[in-house]
Amino acid sequence: MNLDDWGWSPFFAEQSMLQQKGYLPARIIRGEKNFFRVLCAEGELTVRFTGRMRHGAGTRADLPVVGDWVMVQPQPDGRGMIHAILERKSSFARNLPGRRKIKGRERAEQQVIAANVDLVLVVSGLDRDFNLRRIERYLTLVGGSGAEAVVVLNKADLCENPQRCLAQVKEIAPKSPVYSCEARDPRQLEFLLPHLQPGRTLALLGSSGVGKSTILNGLLGEQRQKIGEVSQADGKGRHTTTHRELFQLPQGGILIDNPGMRELHLWGDEEDLVESFSDIEELSGKCKFSDCRHQVEPGCAVLRAVEIGEITHERLGNYHKLKAELTSLQRRR
Repeated sequence: MNLDDWGWSPFFAEQSMLQQKGYLPARIIRGEKNFFRVLCAEGELTVRFTGRMRHGAGTRADLPVVGDWVMVQPQPDGRGMIHAILERKSSFARNLPGRRKIKGRERAEQQVIAANVDLVLVVSGLDRDFNLRRIERYLTLVGGSGAEAVVVLNKADLCENPQRCLAQVKEIAPKSPVYSCEARDPRQLEFLLPHLQPGRTLALLGSSGVGKSTILNGLLGEQRQKIGEVSQADGKGRHTTTHRELFQLPQGGILIDNPGMRELHLWGDEEDLVESFSDIEELSGKCKFSDCRHQVEPGCAVLRAVEIGEITHERLGNYHKLKAELTSLQRRR
């Protein structure tokens, strides 16, 4: 078992040297209900974490997730125990859906979706799923994760004008590569090959039914993940992927398949908007007032850009919405 092929690097090796002897470094490749599947020097093991880890965890974010590097103590019959999590190089997370209160006050709780990801493939369908505002939300989420983003517009054959949609996404994601394709044809996924490098971890992110499993199967060259149908009534997909799992690709690199998320509550701070709304953030420096909120203030460069059509009303509105959501999140945290 070559751990380098699964993302092992000096960053994690230095941490592992500080751990107790007899423990082996391992990467979590799949999460079950009460157990994890990990890869280590002894092969694939089924493991769970110790009670000490559970009781010592301050929040859910302190517990293992798919993509984590952990220290395991092998046991007979292909089993083992997780004793420590190595510091994450990156992670992307959301505010856990649902209302939770402490002493009558609503609180926020972080849910780490995947760890140690280098590149996130934000997948959107060019059918009824296509939504610029949702793509902005995904890019904001990735912006605070420490990973890079690539936008993949799937189902180009179901769109009357895929080039127009491609141009629209490039406007809102000027710092991220944007591609359109029909993922059912594996040849149309060749644009991803330059991003697939040995030891590099990618993750699929998007709503149900956008074609994440189709992309994974196309890269693997076989039907490993079940593919579901999209409802003709509402255009929404069903959850065919029910767990997170890490796959090694024959072209090089590792890919994490994630279940589709209907609710995507942000986790981060206002600085995460710098990447997803770089045009608005850059114009902010040209406003008359340094604390301009880009609403009614005179001399606002952002409002001027909206007036002359450089920025749409909808994009600015979503910027205000996401900023307010992150501000509220910071207060609750």
